[in-house]
Amino acid sequence: MGEFFGLLKGGNKPSLYAALINTFIAIMKGVAFTFTGNVAMFAETMHSIGDAANQYFVFIGSALSKKAPTKRFPNGFGRLLNLVLLAAVLIVGIMAYETIREGWHQISSPVQAEGFIISVVVLSIAILLELFVLYKAGKEVLHEAGVKGGALAPLTTSFSHLNRAKPATKLVFLEDLVATSGGILALIAVLIAHYTGFLQIEGAASIAIGFMMFYVVTKVFLDNARGAIGETDEQMVNHIAHLLTDHNSVKDIRKLEVVKEGEFLHVETLIEVDPNLNVKQADELQNRLAEIILSQPSVEDVIVSLDADDGEEHWVHVNNRPDSLK
Repeated sequence: MGEFFGLLKGGNKPSLYAALINTFIAIMKGVAFTFTGNVAMFAETMHSIGDAANQYFVFIGSALSKKAPTKRFPNGFGRLLNLVLLAAVLIVGIMAYETIREGWHQISSPVQAEGFIISVVVLSIAILLELFVLYKAGKEVLHEAGVKGGALAPLTTSFSHLNRAKPATKLVFLEDLVATSGGILALIAVLIAHYTGFLQIEGAASIAIGFMMFYVVTKVFLDNARGAIGETDEQMVNHIAHLLTDHNSVKDIRKLEVVKEGEFLHVETLIEVDPNLNVKQADELQNRLAEIILSQPSVEDVIVSLDADDGEEHWVHVNNRPDSLK
């Protein structure tokens, strides 16, 4: 049990903050729905419950994925995060279905909601809180991508660097982006329904929120299905290849693999070097190259093998290295 709580300290912090805030938001929206019966509020309640549950899963999964390798599992537990996220999206999928179903009922049999002021106040507070979580997640995205920016960068620049973020951070960012957008949409629907009497707009907003939730489900499922299988990080392959070929002692690269395992990258490479190097020189070079690779973002372990240069070129240089890795 002590080991479990010790691992939790290394869990993904943005997911924990998001889970706690979404728990508060879900309770607040749930109470508001009880008093108002507003369908758009119901959709937002389901959304926040799904987000909170999902993010608790993510936090625990990210922590457990850092468990040290054991004799039974020598490759570690990195992919455990992918498996947890695959299970977590089922919760969002169920909530999305319920949201769409309730929205359809409102369209086919519209019901006048009560407590207009309560709905507006609660949704406004929820939007501000979700925007805060989105901002924090955006900052974490930039941090993990190694990019610096101004005060608004977490809400602007972070989108272009989202593919460099860890799976857990990416999930939190996407969920809170949808949550913020959904909250704004629900607020607009409540205002329109109140001032025009067009009650079906609340059902339409609920359905739109449900489909946005399904987008997150699809996106996260596909990303983590690839991660669970073991996906090559092409951008990091290109980046590490540049680092190696820039080294004077490296003649060629015969093999270079960078595989994603949850939040971490595992690198294996076979380098061709001067055949006249003695054992000591080769050992020192091998250690230096391993240190260079290990210093790169998210790289967890490295296997560097050396072979004598055969005079043939095996590695084709690619120059599309992403700016965040230069």
